[in-house]
Amino acid sequence: REFLRTIDRFAATLREMFLQRGSFELQLWNNYFHLAVAFLTQDSLQLENFSQAKRTSILDKYGDMRATIGTTIRDMWYHLGPCKIDFIPAMVGPILEMTLVPELELRTSTIPIFFDMMLCEYQLTKSFSQFEDELLHKLDSEVEGGRGDEQYKELFESILLDCCRGHAELAEPGQNFVALVTGLLERLLDYRAVMNDENKTYSMSCTVNLL
Repeated sequence: REFLRTIDRFAATLREMFLQRGSFELQLWNNYFHLAVAFLTQDSLQLENFSQAKRTSILDKYGDMRATIGTTIRDMWYHLGPCKIDFIPAMVGPILEMTLVPELELRTSTIPIFFDMMLCEYQLTKSFSQFEDELLHKLDSEVEGGRGDEQYKELFESILLDCCRGHAELAEPGQNFVALVTGLLERLLDYRAVMNDENKTYSMSCTVNLL
């Protein structure tokens, strides 16, 4: 909790002193995002790994600090305004890692950051290829590492489709991108599920589908 208060103080200082033109400090903001994501993803905050009694005790005393700092990270991202482009594609990986944490409120509030990244790059270059390439690359390694589930796939699809359909220029390429990512995620999850399965025929089938 004390670390969370300190990180929040860092965030306030960044907004007040290192955001405006002439005072913006890319490295400080980059350090903030990496620090905040590292805090959010630390083992001691992953409540789903604890017993029900311990989970209830922590929630009663502290709440879920992952959702709290996730909201702050989201707000800090939007505060960046035109400086966002400086963090694409480098911040795609850390944001992905954050959204994969299995906490519904956190996922719901932070997945829209991906659409904002797409939009930011598209407005500058008329494509979001850097964002897309980075997300696909990072998604592969994250799912292989045990992250991601069916709920995440469904949330990613529904939230980003809603965002894309509300923007005329990104409607078609955005929907194609969402279909690509959800298709890949589905195959990655299938592949992970059968990695230790004795049925080698199904394992080979999943490998072929993934390739």
